[in-house]
Amino acid sequence: MADNTLIAEIRSERGTRPAGRPRRDGMVPAVVYGLGTDTQSISVPARELQHMLSGASGANTLITLRLGGKEELALARQIQRHPVKGTLVHVDFIRVRADVAVAADIPVHLEGEAEGAKRGGVLEQSIFSLSVEAKPADIPPSISFDVSELQIGDQVHVRDLTVPAGVTVTNDPEELVVQVVAPRGAEEGVPAEGEAAEGEGAPAAEAAGEPAGEAGASEE
Repeated sequence: MADNTLIAEIRSERGTRPAGRPRRDGMVPAVVYGLGTDTQSISVPARELQHMLSGASGANTLITLRLGGKEELALARQIQRHPVKGTLVHVDFIRVRADVAVAADIPVHLEGEAEGAKRGGVLEQSIFSLSVEAKPADIPPSISFDVSELQIGDQVHVRDLTVPAGVTVTNDPEELVVQVVAPRGAEEGVPAEGEAAEGEGAPAAEAAGEPAGEAGASEE
C-alpha cells in the first residue's frame, strides 16, 4: 500500500490573506474536523496531496495526517480548485476511524460495447456515481459493469450492480443506471428504408385534390 501520509502544520491565522502565504510556500490551506473534536486549521504539502488525490481512489484515498506527535486518519472532502489552473486551493479533511463505516461516492464505469449499440441502439448512462457506506479501507475506487450483452430495450438498475463485501449501497435499488434505447427514428415510427410514408409517392394531382388520371385534361 502506498504511504499516504501528510505532514501537516497548524495555521494560527485565518482568512483569505493569511491563507495565501502557505500557497506561496507550496502548501494547501485546510481544516480537519470530525469525531467530536474541534475543527483545526492546518496546511499540507500541495504536491503530495495532489499526487494522492490523482490515484485510483481519488477523494476516497485514506490519508494519515501527522500533526506534531499525533497521527489521524482522514478523508479529503470539499476539495476546492482554482477554476483555471486546476491547482488545489483549499481542502476540508474529515477525521475517520478505521473500524467505523463512512459515507462515500464512488464512480460507476461501464465496460465493453453493448450489443444493442452495435445494432443501432443508443447506450444511455443515467448515474455516474454510487453512494455507499463502508469502512475507510474497504471503499472501492469504482464500480464497473460490463454492458457487452445488453440488447436494445435492456436496462440495468442499481440492484444489478455487484459491490465488494463490506460495502453497502445507499441508492434506491430501482434507480436506473444504464439502458440501451432504440434509435430515435425507430421510436418515432419513421418508415424503414424503401417504405413510402402515407401519401408519399402519390401523383401531384392527387396531392392537389384532383383525381388521378384527370390531371392535365383540357377544359372543354
